[in-house]
Amino acid sequence: MTEPVILADVVRSGFVEGHHHGSVVVTNPDGSVAWAAGVVDQPMFPRSSNKPMQALGMLRNGLTLDGKLLALAGASHSGEQIHLDGVREILAMAGTDETALRTPEAYPLADPARDAWVRAGHGPERITMNCSGKHAAMLLTCYVNGWSFDDYRAPDHPLQKVIRTAIEDSAGENASYVAVDGCGAPIFALSLAGLARSFGHFAAAAPGTLEARVKDAYRSFPEYASGTTRDEAALMRGVDGLFCKAGAEGVYAVGLADGRGIALKIEDGAARPRQVVMAAVLQRLGFTDGVVERQLRFPLYGGGVDVGAVQPHLPAFS
Repeated sequence: MTEPVILADVVRSGFVEGHHHGSVVVTNPDGSVAWAAGVVDQPMFPRSSNKPMQALGMLRNGLTLDGKLLALAGASHSGEQIHLDGVREILAMAGTDETALRTPEAYPLADPARDAWVRAGHGPERITMNCSGKHAAMLLTCYVNGWSFDDYRAPDHPLQKVIRTAIEDSAGENASYVAVDGCGAPIFALSLAGLARSFGHFAAAAPGTLEARVKDAYRSFPEYASGTTRDEAALMRGVDGLFCKAGAEGVYAVGLADGRGIALKIEDGAARPRQVVMAAVLQRLGFTDGVVERQLRFPLYGGGVDVGAVQPHLPAFS
């Protein structure tokens, strides 16, 4: 049986103290697998990397958002003021407020935003949970269709049924398992290859399509799709036509303008190697932008000094 492979080394003061194992796949514009290492054809949970497809399901069913608010609808946002203001704007369009959110209470995702929130005297709240933009958009979609609010997270709710269809259509495969994501909404299992395929599909979508609306929102407002200082935003700003979204448990997916897709999962769920491995794959594919080069290492510190890094350890392309 194929198993996860070493994708990154942990190097401190020149000594390799550990490894991160995982799986990675590159798909062709036609959706076929161009290159793979590890386990790419078995079910996995895309986690928040499925948010573009969730947004597609909502657009198909009357969601009218565009631009920064559509990017926020597909975001794992940092909890900055721009994100909170945007969430409240979406909720107002649905005739409600943050009390209707069914996200768990949480602090802002980004450390500076969290610290500012706490200094202002706040505790964990539903609106500061990183998925609140998606949930606000879910409520707006329910409002447009006359669907109930209280149970909008239930897998058998009309909203979640149309979202599942959009996810399956984009990946070109049926979801094999349904679970509960960290935000309480359903999460649908796909193969890693299916996730890569869906991102290539979005990235190369023809102008005027719903998929292009999602991709264009991400690329035009990457700070709303993630945060002002996040690596995902930097990558979308730096590489022309690139569209990306990370997820929990070390999941990361990229779509390229020519229709190729990339998806990876770090087996131990760590976040720190994901940008390193993705940058290495992009470099192998010929992308040499400065942002890609800077993301090839995740620094490690000793005594406040940079003494090493998590760095890529990719197998040879075949």
